Amino acid sequence: MKIRPKRLNIGDTVGVVALCSPLAMEKLPEKLEFLESLGLRYKLGETVGLTGNYLSGTDEERLNDLHNMIQDPEIKAIFCLRGGYGAARIADRIDYQLLTENPKIFWGFSDVTYFHNAFQEYSNIVTFHGPMLSSVGTSHFSELSKKMFQQLFMPFEIQYDENISSLQTVVSGTARGELTGGNLHRLVSTLGTKFEFDAKGKILLFEDIGESLQKIDGMLNQLRLARKLDEAAGFVIGNFSMLEDGAQIEDVWNIFEEYLKPLKKPAIAGFMIGHCEPNIALPLGVDAILDADLRVLRVLPGVE
Repeated sequence: MKIRPKRLNIGDTVGVVALCSPLAMEKLPEKLEFLESLGLRYKLGETVGLTGNYLSGTDEERLNDLHNMIQDPEIKAIFCLRGGYGAARIADRIDYQLLTENPKIFWGFSDVTYFHNAFQEYSNIVTFHGPMLSSVGTSHFSELSKKMFQQLFMPFEIQYDENISSLQTVVSGTARGELTGGNLHRLVSTLGTKFEFDAKGKILLFEDIGESLQKIDGMLNQLRLARKLDEAAGFVIGNFSMLEDGAQIEDVWNIFEEYLKPLKKPAIAGFMIGHCEPNIALPLGVDAILDADLRVLRVLPGVE
Protein backbone atom coordinates (compact mmCIF):
# COMPACT_ATOMS: atom_id res chain seq x y z
CA MET A 1 0.00 0.00 0.00
CA LYS A 2 1.31 3.41 -0.95
CA ILE A 3 1.20 6.32 1.47
CA ARG A 4 -2.01 8.30 1.19
CA PRO A 5 -1.47 11.97 2.06
CA LYS A 6 -3.71 13.62 4.63
CA ARG A 7 -6.90 15.26 3.45
CA LEU A 8 -7.21 19.02 3.15
CA ASN A 9 -9.20 21.15 5.56
CA ILE A 10 -10.74 24.56 4.98
CA GLY A 11 -8.12 27.17 5.80
CA ASP A 12 -5.13 24.98 4.85
CA THR A 13 -2.24 26.48 2.89
CA VAL A 14 -1.23 24.92 -0.41
CA GLY A 15 1.72 25.51 -2.70
CA VAL A 16 1.49 26.66 -6.32
CA VAL A 17 4.46 25.83 -8.54
CA ALA A 18 5.51 25.94 -12.19
CA LEU A 19 7.78 22.91 -12.49
CA CYS A 20 7.49 22.54 -16.26
CA SER A 21 6.52 25.29 -18.73
CA PRO A 22 5.74 28.87 -17.65
CA LEU A 23 2.36 30.58 -17.28
CA ALA A 24 1.79 34.22 -18.24
CA MET A 25 1.41 36.22 -15.02
CA GLU A 26 -1.67 38.11 -16.24
CA LYS A 27 -3.53 34.81 -16.21
CA LEU A 28 -2.58 33.98 -12.62
CA PRO A 29 -5.18 35.89 -10.52
CA GLU A 30 -8.19 33.84 -11.63
CA LYS A 31 -6.29 30.62 -10.88
CA LEU A 32 -5.60 31.77 -7.34
CA GLU A 33 -9.21 32.93 -6.89
CA PHE A 34 -10.27 29.36 -7.56
CA LEU A 35 -8.11 28.08 -4.71
CA GLU A 36 -9.63 30.73 -2.46
CA SER A 37 -13.11 29.58 -3.50
CA LEU A 38 -12.17 26.14 -2.18
CA GLY A 39 -11.39 27.72 1.18
CA LEU A 40 -7.62 27.41 0.77
CA ARG A 41 -4.75 29.78 1.35
CA TYR A 42 -1.74 29.58 -0.93
CA LYS A 43 1.96 30.24 -1.24
CA LEU A 44 3.47 30.92 -4.64
CA GLY A 45 6.62 29.07 -5.54
CA GLU A 46 9.63 30.99 -6.78
CA THR A 47 9.14 29.47 -10.23
CA VAL A 48 5.78 31.22 -10.67
CA GLY A 49 6.42 34.12 -13.03
CA LEU A 50 9.77 32.88 -14.27
CA THR A 51 9.97 32.56 -18.03
CA GLY A 52 12.21 30.99 -20.58
CA ASN A 53 11.82 29.71 -24.09
CA TYR A 54 9.93 26.65 -22.83
CA LEU A 55 10.86 26.21 -19.15
CA SER A 56 9.71 28.04 -16.04
CA GLY A 57 13.15 28.92 -14.78
CA THR A 58 16.33 26.89 -14.68
CA ASP A 59 16.50 23.27 -13.62
CA GLU A 60 18.04 24.38 -10.31
CA GLU A 61 15.24 26.88 -9.67
CA ARG A 62 12.51 24.36 -10.39
CA LEU A 63 14.19 21.65 -8.29
CA ASN A 64 14.64 24.01 -5.34
CA ASP A 65 11.03 25.15 -5.62
CA LEU A 66 9.80 21.58 -5.41
CA HIS A 67 12.05 20.72 -2.46
CA ASN A 68 11.04 23.89 -0.60
CA MET A 69 7.36 23.11 -1.00
CA ILE A 70 7.84 19.54 0.19
CA GLN A 71 9.83 20.65 3.25
CA ASP A 72 7.53 23.53 4.23
CA PRO A 73 5.39 22.17 7.11
CA GLU A 74 2.69 24.74 6.38
CA ILE A 75 2.13 23.42 2.85
CA LYS A 76 -0.48 20.64 2.75
CA ALA A 77 -0.69 20.17 -1.03
CA ILE A 78 1.29 21.08 -4.15
CA PHE A 79 -0.60 22.19 -7.26
CA CYS A 80 1.13 22.45 -10.63
CA LEU A 81 0.25 25.48 -12.75
CA ARG A 82 1.09 24.02 -16.17
CA GLY A 83 2.38 20.97 -17.96
CA GLY A 84 4.31 21.39 -21.18
CA TYR A 85 7.86 20.14 -20.70
CA GLY A 86 10.58 19.95 -18.08
CA ALA A 87 9.72 17.30 -15.47
CA ALA A 88 12.19 14.73 -16.78
CA ARG A 89 15.06 17.24 -16.65
CA ILE A 90 15.04 17.29 -12.84
CA ALA A 91 13.68 13.82 -12.03
CA ASP A 92 17.12 12.34 -11.32
CA ARG A 93 17.96 15.12 -8.83
CA ILE A 94 14.86 15.00 -6.64
CA ASP A 95 15.21 13.94 -3.01
CA TYR A 96 12.47 11.30 -3.00
CA GLN A 97 12.94 10.40 0.65
CA LEU A 98 11.96 13.96 1.44
CA LEU A 99 8.43 13.39 0.12
CA THR A 100 8.17 10.02 1.87
CA GLU A 101 8.98 11.75 5.15
CA ASN A 102 6.68 14.70 4.37
CA PRO A 103 3.78 13.14 2.45
CA LYS A 104 1.43 15.66 0.91
CA ILE A 105 -0.97 15.96 -2.01
CA PHE A 106 0.66 16.42 -5.44
CA TRP A 107 -1.70 17.38 -8.28
CA GLY A 108 -1.37 17.80 -12.06
CA PHE A 109 -1.25 15.91 -15.36
CA SER A 110 0.33 15.87 -18.84
CA ASP A 111 4.11 16.42 -18.44
CA VAL A 112 3.55 15.98 -14.68
CA THR A 113 3.07 12.27 -15.51
CA TYR A 114 6.85 11.96 -15.17
CA PHE A 115 6.61 13.20 -11.57
CA HIS A 116 3.62 10.96 -10.83
CA ASN A 117 5.51 7.89 -11.93
CA ALA A 118 8.68 8.84 -10.06
CA PHE A 119 6.88 9.77 -6.82
CA GLN A 120 4.90 6.54 -6.80
CA GLU A 121 8.03 4.48 -7.42
CA TYR A 122 10.62 6.22 -5.26
CA SER A 123 8.54 8.09 -2.65
CA ASN A 124 5.87 5.37 -2.36
CA ILE A 125 3.12 7.99 -2.30
CA VAL A 126 -0.30 8.38 -3.92
CA THR A 127 -0.50 11.33 -6.36
CA PHE A 128 -3.39 12.92 -8.25
CA HIS A 129 -3.90 13.04 -12.02
CA GLY A 130 -6.10 16.13 -12.28
CA PRO A 131 -6.64 19.44 -14.12
CA MET A 132 -3.85 21.98 -14.13
CA LEU A 133 -4.56 25.31 -12.50
CA SER A 134 -3.93 26.81 -15.96
CA SER A 135 -7.32 25.37 -16.97
CA VAL A 136 -9.15 27.26 -14.23
CA GLY A 137 -11.02 30.34 -15.39
CA THR A 138 -11.12 29.33 -19.04
CA SER A 139 -14.53 29.18 -20.67
CA HIS A 140 -14.42 25.40 -21.00
CA PHE A 141 -13.43 24.57 -17.39
CA SER A 142 -16.49 22.60 -16.32
CA GLU A 143 -18.33 22.32 -13.02
CA LEU A 144 -17.57 18.60 -12.96
CA SER A 145 -13.83 19.29 -13.23
CA LYS A 146 -14.14 21.71 -10.32
CA LYS A 147 -16.08 19.16 -8.31
CA MET A 148 -13.22 16.65 -8.56
CA PHE A 149 -11.11 18.81 -6.22
CA GLN A 150 -13.51 17.88 -3.42
CA GLN A 151 -11.93 14.41 -3.18
CA LEU A 152 -9.00 16.15 -1.50
CA PHE A 153 -11.19 17.29 1.41
CA MET A 154 -13.25 14.15 1.98
CA PRO A 155 -12.11 10.63 1.10
CA PHE A 156 -14.61 8.96 -1.22
CA GLU A 157 -14.51 6.18 -3.78
CA ILE A 158 -14.76 7.41 -7.35
CA GLN A 159 -17.04 5.47 -9.65
CA TYR A 160 -16.68 6.33 -13.32
CA ASP A 161 -19.47 4.89 -15.48
CA GLU A 162 -21.54 5.93 -18.45
CA ASN A 163 -23.36 8.54 -16.41
CA ILE A 164 -20.22 10.65 -16.94
CA SER A 165 -19.41 9.83 -20.56
CA SER A 166 -20.08 7.21 -23.20
CA LEU A 167 -17.68 4.29 -22.80
CA GLN A 168 -16.62 1.54 -25.18
CA THR A 169 -15.52 -1.94 -24.20
CA VAL A 170 -12.33 -2.69 -26.12
CA VAL A 171 -11.65 -6.01 -24.37
CA SER A 172 -14.10 -7.75 -22.03
CA GLY A 173 -13.32 -8.90 -18.51
CA THR A 174 -12.63 -7.62 -15.02
CA ALA A 175 -9.34 -6.61 -13.43
CA ARG A 176 -8.18 -5.34 -10.07
CA GLY A 177 -4.89 -3.60 -9.51
CA GLU A 178 -3.12 -0.39 -8.67
CA LEU A 179 -4.07 2.47 -10.98
CA THR A 180 -1.10 4.18 -12.61
CA GLY A 181 -0.16 5.88 -15.86
CA GLY A 182 -1.05 9.19 -17.45
CA ASN A 183 0.24 10.82 -20.61
CA LEU A 184 1.19 8.14 -23.14
CA HIS A 185 4.08 10.10 -24.65
CA ARG A 186 5.64 10.78 -21.24
CA LEU A 187 5.21 7.16 -20.12
CA VAL A 188 6.98 5.89 -23.22
CA SER A 189 9.81 8.37 -22.58
CA THR A 190 10.57 6.62 -19.27
CA LEU A 191 11.54 3.37 -21.01
CA GLY A 192 15.21 2.49 -20.67
CA THR A 193 15.73 4.93 -17.80
CA LYS A 194 15.83 4.66 -14.02
CA PHE A 195 12.25 5.94 -14.10
CA GLU A 196 10.83 3.25 -16.38
CA PHE A 197 7.25 2.82 -15.24
CA ASP A 198 6.17 -0.40 -13.55
CA ALA A 199 3.23 -2.08 -15.30
CA LYS A 200 3.22 -5.42 -13.45
CA GLY A 201 -0.29 -6.16 -12.26
CA LYS A 202 -1.30 -2.51 -12.72
CA ILE A 203 -4.31 -0.93 -14.36
CA LEU A 204 -2.74 1.47 -16.85
CA LEU A 205 -4.24 4.85 -17.75
CA PHE A 206 -3.32 6.31 -21.14
CA GLU A 207 -4.19 9.76 -22.51
CA ASP A 208 -2.59 12.22 -24.94
CA ILE A 209 -3.07 15.24 -27.18
CA GLY A 210 -2.05 16.33 -30.67
CA GLU A 211 -0.66 13.02 -31.91
CA SER A 212 -1.06 11.30 -35.28
CA LEU A 213 -2.39 7.77 -35.56
CA GLN A 214 1.05 6.67 -36.71
CA LYS A 215 2.68 8.07 -33.55
CA ILE A 216 0.06 6.52 -31.29
CA ASP A 217 0.58 3.18 -33.02
CA GLY A 218 4.35 3.56 -32.66
CA MET A 219 4.14 4.30 -28.94
CA LEU A 220 1.86 1.33 -28.29
CA ASN A 221 4.18 -0.89 -30.31
CA GLN A 222 7.12 0.27 -28.21
CA LEU A 223 5.18 -0.62 -25.05
CA ARG A 224 4.38 -4.00 -26.60
CA LEU A 225 8.03 -4.70 -27.36
CA ALA A 226 8.97 -3.61 -23.82
CA ARG A 227 6.33 -6.09 -22.54
CA LYS A 228 4.52 -3.35 -20.62
CA LEU A 229 1.17 -4.19 -22.22
CA ASP A 230 1.61 -7.87 -21.44
CA GLU A 231 2.51 -7.16 -17.80
CA ALA A 232 -0.49 -4.95 -17.08
CA ALA A 233 -3.76 -6.16 -15.54
CA GLY A 234 -6.06 -3.84 -17.49
CA PHE A 235 -6.33 -0.59 -19.40
CA VAL A 236 -8.18 2.69 -18.90
CA ILE A 237 -8.08 4.61 -22.18
CA GLY A 238 -8.60 8.31 -21.64
CA ASN A 239 -9.07 11.16 -24.04
CA PHE A 240 -6.97 11.63 -27.17
CA SER A 241 -7.74 15.16 -28.34
CA MET A 242 -6.64 17.31 -31.27
CA LEU A 243 -5.71 14.33 -33.43
CA GLU A 244 -3.66 15.11 -36.52
CA ASP A 245 -4.65 14.66 -40.17
CA GLY A 246 -8.39 14.66 -39.51
CA ALA A 247 -8.32 11.36 -37.62
CA GLN A 248 -11.34 10.41 -35.52
CA ILE A 249 -11.32 9.08 -31.98
CA GLU A 250 -12.73 5.77 -33.23
CA ASP A 251 -9.53 5.34 -35.25
CA VAL A 252 -7.57 5.54 -32.00
CA TRP A 253 -9.80 2.96 -30.31
CA ASN A 254 -9.23 0.63 -33.25
CA ILE A 255 -5.46 0.87 -32.77
CA PHE A 256 -5.81 0.07 -29.07
CA GLU A 257 -8.04 -2.89 -29.90
CA GLU A 258 -5.43 -4.27 -32.30
CA TYR A 259 -2.78 -4.22 -29.57
CA LEU A 260 -4.86 -5.17 -26.55
CA LYS A 261 -7.37 -7.75 -27.77
CA PRO A 262 -4.76 -10.52 -28.23
CA LEU A 263 -3.73 -10.01 -24.58
CA LYS A 264 -7.25 -10.69 -23.31
CA LYS A 265 -6.84 -8.01 -20.64
CA PRO A 266 -9.91 -5.87 -19.86
CA ALA A 267 -9.85 -2.45 -21.50
CA ILE A 268 -12.36 0.39 -21.71
CA ALA A 269 -12.07 3.51 -23.90
CA GLY A 270 -13.78 6.87 -23.71
CA PHE A 271 -12.85 8.15 -20.26
CA MET A 272 -12.82 11.94 -20.04
CA ILE A 273 -9.44 12.01 -18.37
CA GLY A 274 -6.57 14.18 -19.53
CA HIS A 275 -6.59 16.90 -22.19
CA CYS A 276 -10.35 17.34 -22.27
CA GLU A 277 -13.34 18.80 -20.46
CA PRO A 278 -14.52 17.60 -18.14
CA ASN A 279 -11.17 16.33 -16.90
CA ILE A 280 -12.02 13.72 -14.27
CA ALA A 281 -9.29 13.71 -11.62
CA LEU A 282 -8.18 10.35 -10.25
CA PRO A 283 -5.70 9.29 -7.57
CA LEU A 284 -2.80 7.22 -8.88
CA GLY A 285 -1.20 4.52 -6.75
CA VAL A 286 -4.45 3.26 -5.18
CA ASP A 287 -6.37 0.07 -5.89
CA ALA A 288 -9.00 0.13 -8.60
CA ILE A 289 -11.46 -2.30 -10.16
CA LEU A 290 -12.08 -2.17 -13.90
CA ASP A 291 -15.18 -3.98 -15.16
CA ALA A 292 -15.15 -3.84 -18.94
CA ASP A 293 -18.46 -5.73 -19.24
CA LEU A 294 -20.39 -3.29 -17.04
CA ARG A 295 -18.21 -0.42 -18.30
CA VAL A 296 -17.30 0.94 -14.91
CA LEU A 297 -14.09 1.95 -13.12
CA ARG A 298 -14.06 2.10 -9.31
CA VAL A 299 -11.13 3.81 -7.60
CA LEU A 300 -10.38 3.92 -3.88
CA PRO A 301 -9.85 7.29 -2.13
CA GLY A 302 -6.46 8.93 -2.49
CA VAL A 303 -6.36 10.78 0.86
CA GLU A 304 -6.83 9.68 4.44
